[in-house]
Amino acid sequence: MSGLSRRGLLGSLGAAGAGAAAIGFGTGRAVQDGDPASAGPPPTFDLYGEHQTGIVTPVQDRLHLASFDVLTDDREALVGLLRAWTAAAAEMMAGRPAGPDTSTYDRPPDDTGEAVGLPSSRLTITFGFGRSLFDDRFGLAGRLPAGLVDLPHFPGDNLDPARSGGDLCVQACADDPQVAVHAVRNLVRIGFGTVAVRWSQLGFGKTSSTTRDEQTPRNLFGFKDGTMNLKADEQPDLDEHVWVDDGSWLAGGSYLVARRINMTVETWDRQTLQEQEHVIGRTKTTGAPLSGGREHDDPDFVLEGSDGPLVHPDSHVALAHPSANAGVRLLRRGYNFVDGSNALGRLDAGLFFLAYVTDPRSHYIPIQTSISGNDLMQEYVQHTGSALFAVPGGIARGEYVGQRLFA
Repeated sequence: MSGLSRRGLLGSLGAAGAGAAAIGFGTGRAVQDGDPASAGPPPTFDLYGEHQTGIVTPVQDRLHLASFDVLTDDREALVGLLRAWTAAAAEMMAGRPAGPDTSTYDRPPDDTGEAVGLPSSRLTITFGFGRSLFDDRFGLAGRLPAGLVDLPHFPGDNLDPARSGGDLCVQACADDPQVAVHAVRNLVRIGFGTVAVRWSQLGFGKTSSTTRDEQTPRNLFGFKDGTMNLKADEQPDLDEHVWVDDGSWLAGGSYLVARRINMTVETWDRQTLQEQEHVIGRTKTTGAPLSGGREHDDPDFVLEGSDGPLVHPDSHVALAHPSANAGVRLLRRGYNFVDGSNALGRLDAGLFFLAYVTDPRSHYIPIQTSISGNDLMQEYVQHTGSALFAVPGGIARGEYVGQRLFA
């Protein structure tokens, strides 16, 4: 089987479980490539809509996220870039080249070409603005969103500044890694001279789902991840926990928390199954809470066994559960990553944690403060990268992303 046909097959398989669920979910309209009644290509997503795509959109299997530093102090140059990015993103999400001119011999083509012939693979592109963008360069200091704070240094953080922060971010998700990489590559090319990549992260094997018809995915510890994740059809909870509704330029948007979490998989793999389940608070095979029942049943944090509560109060499940965090819920879209080996010969691997929240001050910082200080899992993880971005609301046709910010 050729690489092209294999990608097409993977895209079709990915769409079989999520294509139907995609249609009608608030971010960007799903558009079918071809006859909806036929077993054709997977749906494409429209960049334009009430909210940006890539948030409640059914989670694809691959990620390429890039953070950028803006190199210019020229406000109009930045606005021009956002206009160009918006136009290119709309084309690529529709399965077309990033620009119209691909055949003029005396100039570089408008598209790098590596995705020609590939389906759209449910590509979504999501844009965000970092706190550092709101300085004196562009006259935006007075428009800094209240929730776009500097995240505190949590216990156990070992952050690499080169993997943290940024003025802008682009999140590209697709079922084909080449399609996701192609999207970011072309936006980087368009931004040459105006922005530079600060850091980027590739991800595979989604660790959360936003639709109910998918099996809960697993992280590199082998446990189901995101069992309690918000779903796209939980509209009241999305309004409470994800979407910003403050009448500002950010209304209809959200905040994206990005954390690169290295897992010491070699140490974890030497622990007994009993210890692993004790740390997580769930069974490894089914994902059911150790207090009994099935995966999606609420854990019983009071039920005791011979050695105390069946679900340890410092287990990950106990500390991350909404009942321990004033009812707060997160919409997670994280991915596994393996970036080769480190200087010690161990896997540079872990979870690239992504979560969309209505306000990080109430919906992330308190949770991470509790987890980082008490979670039994902290012995096996280390946070090495961190960023927070304000994600504008949906883009209307004829507008560019973030236009309300610059109005």
